[in-house]
Amino acid sequence: MASEEYELFDLGGFKVQGGATLRAAKLAYKTYGTLNAQKDNAIVFPCAFNGLIAENEARIGADSPLDPAKYFIIVVGLFGNSQSSSPSNAPAAFDGPRFPEVTIADNVRAQHKLATERFGLATIKLATGFSMGAIQAFHWAALYPEMVERVAPICGASRCSRHNYVFLAGLKAALEADQNLNGGEYLAKPTEGLKAFGRVYAGWAFSQAFYREQVDIKTMGFASLDAFLEGFWDPLFQDRDPNNLLAMLRTWQRADISDNERYAGNFDLALESISARAVIMPSATDLYFPVADSQYEATKMPRAVCKPIPTIWGHVAGNAGANPPDTAFVNDRIAELLAS
Repeated sequence: MASEEYELFDLGGFKVQGGATLRAAKLAYKTYGTLNAQKDNAIVFPCAFNGLIAENEARIGADSPLDPAKYFIIVVGLFGNSQSSSPSNAPAAFDGPRFPEVTIADNVRAQHKLATERFGLATIKLATGFSMGAIQAFHWAALYPEMVERVAPICGASRCSRHNYVFLAGLKAALEADQNLNGGEYLAKPTEGLKAFGRVYAGWAFSQAFYREQVDIKTMGFASLDAFLEGFWDPLFQDRDPNNLLAMLRTWQRADISDNERYAGNFDLALESISARAVIMPSATDLYFPVADSQYEATKMPRAVCKPIPTIWGHVAGNAGANPPDTAFVNDRIAELLAS
């Protein structure tokens, strides 16, 4: 099913929160299923950090609650993911390190324009996503509470915590330590910096229990821990544009559903204003989106429950297909939410 085919929605000159106008802005998207006559069966499913549109397809299908036979599913790419407007494809004034800082709110406002202007939607049946996609789902529910009926964030949060910010700062530092990056004006690709980027991720994306139980060897089939690092993590980001990664890191670090004119920094008010029925699904062993943060969100949101994924796979548990029991748990909770 996976395909790199997608469409581009022309945003024209798109003004971002920082005040800059992104010229000739484009939002990459792909739809699955058919929008019904009532236009009330739409699901918004944004991509995660570094995610391409086709990678969301693992959670879409007849055997999933995100069934295109029932729903009209809109998968949307982040600004910076190389498909939507990004440092790697922007016009000269905005390319590379000149790409303006874009927030999660900017992304969701662009997605709202797509939903309303391209498809004429007045309601969203469900907003869901994994990791940075979950952050976008939270923003959908907070920025457009009158529109979003249900929200299912998977291994994500409504804002970037201080601890999460530190993790992202480590990724940034690893990449920028490669002199080939040259402030983003690289002539030779910073391959060592991209390798270091993956090595930092290796200590965060999976849990301590994952490594203690040797899942990398017993389940994933690597001969040793070093083989896992070299074979799985070292090549993972080598085909990515470093300026794109840095742009998405900046977007992630600034994430906060209350950092906008609607809520003016009042985080609790933003959570309390989410009227959607919600199932928040953290991983029980996630190192940068901990269960405690999700539980706090659920206590403030009027119609939310927190359902941790019982797993040792850490943050990766929310990535569809990574560990089948975790995928089944998430799918079951989404099915229950859609049936409610």
